[in-house]
Amino acid sequence: MEETEFWEIVDSTREAAGEDPDDHADLLVERLSALDPVAVTDFARHFESRFQRAYRWDLWGAAWVLLDGASDDCFENFRCWLIARGRRVFEGALHDPDALAELLPRFDEESDGEAEDIGYAAFDAYEQLTGDELPELGLPEAPDEPLGVPVDFEDDGALAAAYPRLWARFRSGTGDAPRQVGGEGLA
Repeated sequence: MEETEFWEIVDSTREAAGEDPDDHADLLVERLSALDPVAVTDFARHFESRFQRAYRWDLWGAAWVLLDGASDDCFENFRCWLIARGRRVFEGALHDPDALAELLPRFDEESDGEAEDIGYAAFDAYEQLTGDELPELGLPEAPDEPLGVPVDFEDDGALAAAYPRLWARFRSGTGDAPRQVGGEGLA
């Protein structure tokens, strides 16, 4: 499976699901179950390689701002959701996590940013097709720690400085205004 086909499957199932993550996961399993096991394994490899690429401190910080906090598990689910948003959003976020402020036409922290079941779609489809578990994908082992330099997630000023557009769009009106630093506010 080529990368273009991977993204076409992600996009078409998301659109058919009306962008609902649970429905998207169900449609993704259904679509993948119509393929052969080799194609499902290829899809899983594409998904997992993107999931690992997104294991970065700067993306975790963006998730923290969008969701007003993000535990380890929450960040895993966020990465699944980010892939599910499609190539433009995913690659744009990897290039500049703060660009999510423009890449996301809407974001509701109660219903967006979480798509755990999408991360299991290829596993479920493979099991439906073969009765067996998905084989090893042959990818390098994921790092123990996210790549990059962490931001202090508990410091609103640091988050506002690191993600000015996300902060302005998603946090400035929530009462979570950046702390004053040296007499000047961060915006």
